[in-house]
Amino acid sequence: MEKQEKIIGYLPDERPTFFKLVLFAFQQIIVMFPATVLVALLTGFHVSTTIFASGLATLCFILITKRKIPLYYGSSFSYIAAICSITTAEAWTNGVASNNLIGQAQFGIILSGLVSIAVGLIVRKVSMEKIEKILPPSVTGPMAIIIGLSLAGVALTNITGIAEPAMQSFAWVIGIVTFLATVLFSIYVKRGTWGQIPILLGLLVGYVLSLVLGWIVDYDFVNFSLYTGTIFALPHFTLPVPSWTAVLAIMPIAIATIPESTAHLFQLDIYVNKLAEEKGTTKKYDIANRLGDNLIGDGIGDMVSGLIGGPAGTNYGENISTMSITKNFSVWVLMAAAIITMVISMFVPISAAVYSIPGAVIGGLSVYLFGVIAAQGVAIMIEKKVSLFSAKNLAVIASILIVGIGGSYAFPGGMIPMFGLQAPAIATAAIVGIVLNLIFLVIDKIIASVKK
Repeated sequence: MEKQEKIIGYLPDERPTFFKLVLFAFQQIIVMFPATVLVALLTGFHVSTTIFASGLATLCFILITKRKIPLYYGSSFSYIAAICSITTAEAWTNGVASNNLIGQAQFGIILSGLVSIAVGLIVRKVSMEKIEKILPPSVTGPMAIIIGLSLAGVALTNITGIAEPAMQSFAWVIGIVTFLATVLFSIYVKRGTWGQIPILLGLLVGYVLSLVLGWIVDYDFVNFSLYTGTIFALPHFTLPVPSWTAVLAIMPIAIATIPESTAHLFQLDIYVNKLAEEKGTTKKYDIANRLGDNLIGDGIGDMVSGLIGGPAGTNYGENISTMSITKNFSVWVLMAAAIITMVISMFVPISAAVYSIPGAVIGGLSVYLFGVIAAQGVAIMIEKKVSLFSAKNLAVIASILIVGIGGSYAFPGGMIPMFGLQAPAIATAAIVGIVLNLIFLVIDKIIASVKK
């Protein structure tokens, strides 16, 4: 009789041995690290604090969801433009924004967490179908598009923002090579851990090229001056500073991230229950119906991160992909990864190494990453079969795109002068799209009642 092949993998409530637990935890850290750190670099937040906040928020998320949802919380790219509209109000020193500006952004991030929590509580009471009537893909899709495209200028100015004009051509070489390396790694390296870290691999290629070119032309593309020789230090924690401008800029972005979190949860439900079936267990992991808990956990994560000086975050698709490939969905692994991440954040040489990454390398990565965010907005509309022959859909999509993109590039800081106020472009676009969609719903309801 043929011996049945043993199914290797860990379900959410299963715990590996200590050595494997630590090894698997480091793998989760590797795939989340580049993107989480990149958000800090682009927004002017402290890298060590961002890393620490990621781990702490993950622990809170897992505990709030009662260890039923194996997800890792990392810094979200969706909030970058909104946060930058606050933190770039003045020149940065040593690569970070002032405590006051970070504090203002924190205030907006904390209140954005309340949006996720509120939606989570509503989802517990009503179906997602009703939520999608208010937030249809004709709203959330274009929102993702403008979030990505509004950052296009940031990506290119990172490449060209070199201090010495004579070195700009070399900066372009570094940016282009970084971009191509990241794209090629993401497309052609598919297996194992290497297939999960194309961003890190692309970054390393760009970093090494920067060192080599710097040696050839005698120019410091890589700056090690920020390392003071200290080995250990607590992260730079900051307190929230009340700012309603920050609330208007950041809070509405939480709405645009809800479809992303929803997709991650449904995806995870399929993977986990497939593994359970393969392992022959009769236990049902009902993850898909925990959408309300997931959104509440996300909101708590944002509030925890915002309270100590970290950016807003989301469930990381990179970590879900890693779990699906390795068939390791253990919540214990993610908790270990969170704790190790918090410890790593206290080592100064790591933060200094991150700050030494050339802007051209970050720019090369950003060209790809920001474009993907925009492309995901298109994917949402395709997946949800949004008709572009519908006048209503076109009206909503058009208003969001023009207000969001036009406002981001036509006015300094993406702040639209309107009725004596300065309205953040992305937040204004979200409000315009949501209100316009609600107007159509009300009119259609009135017409339907009259016909009866």
